[in-house]
Amino acid sequence: MLKRIHHAAIICSDYARSRHFYTRVLGLSVVAENYREARQSFKLDLRLPDGSQVELFSFPLAPERPSYPEARGLRHLAFAVDDVEECKAHLERQGVAVEPVRIDEYTGKRFTFFADPDGLPLELYEG
Repeated sequence: MLKRIHHAAIICSDYARSRHFYTRVLGLSVVAENYREARQSFKLDLRLPDGSQVELFSFPLAPERPSYPEARGLRHLAFAVDDVEECKAHLERQGVAVEPVRIDEYTGKRFTFFADPDGLPLELYEG
């Protein structure tokens, strides 16, 4: 049966901007990068330290996806971190707007949200 999440796939509007954000700002490492001529599309495979991956795609004229008000589908992508405040400060030094840190009422864990260059909601979750 299912063991773990292998990857999450993200379609971006500006490949260079999103590549910079996910590799330089968030620090994900590049596994593979390919340009698919037939689709006029980049596919960038990125890895987190635990081996999980994010696939970053670019497609010409990809339609926008509504985020607010919240639409059906994947709500957000959450990254586990050791220290939410430290990661929040790092992102803010990079010019990323980050919401105030909150406490999960059910687990007591600290978390916060920010957005990627296309407005995709991302979460930092301590633990």
